Amino acid sequence: DEKKIEYYSKHKFIDGVTTNPSIIASSQRNIKDLIKNICDTVNGPVSAEVVGLTWQDMIDQGKKLAEIDSRVVVKIPATVEGYKALTSLVDLDIKVNLTVIYTVNQAVLGAKYGATYVSPFVGRLDANGHSEGNIIGDIKTSFLNFGFSCEILAASMRNVVYARNAIIDGADILTVTPEILELMMVSELSDLSVDKFLLDW
Repeated sequence: DEKKIEYYSKHKFIDGVTTNPSIIASSQRNIKDLIKNICDTVNGPVSAEVVGLTWQDMIDQGKKLAEIDSRVVVKIPATVEGYKALTSLVDLDIKVNLTVIYTVNQAVLGAKYGATYVSPFVGRLDANGHSEGNIIGDIKTSFLNFGFSCEILAASMRNVVYARNAIIDGADILTVTPEILELMMVSELSDLSVDKFLLDW
């Protein structure tokens, strides 16, 4: 939603934007035009995802996405073919966001092979009845153990509790919807306090 991106960027509430093929498709916009417009709006990284299934397709698409703007970070899935594409794109000095991470092992290998970001999908794990324990905290510990500089981008933050836990567990970045972001800003107790102050005044 370009209008929402403009609004949140105007107020400096966001540092970047992530997209995925489903979101791009729902916008019914040309991907290059849309990504370029987002990059011109947001002063930060913009993740754009490949849709190829083979490592060569991912590399070819990744190169095209990276040409759109210097702020584009290419999203590659954590699959065997994805890891092949990751190492090749890193050799080309293209930043990569390794996405759809569901295990610590996937994240560690992504960091080892040069990903700029790894994106564990916390909400989807829970929604599908799987538990990888404290995946954000475990990835953070693993990265500290190895001395990796790769950043953890906590994805699939489906409510404010997920966001809170990811913050406490050491995520470097949260991917949230505008609705979740606004819910993070408010508390009923804050509203009650303001109402009381104004009533007294």
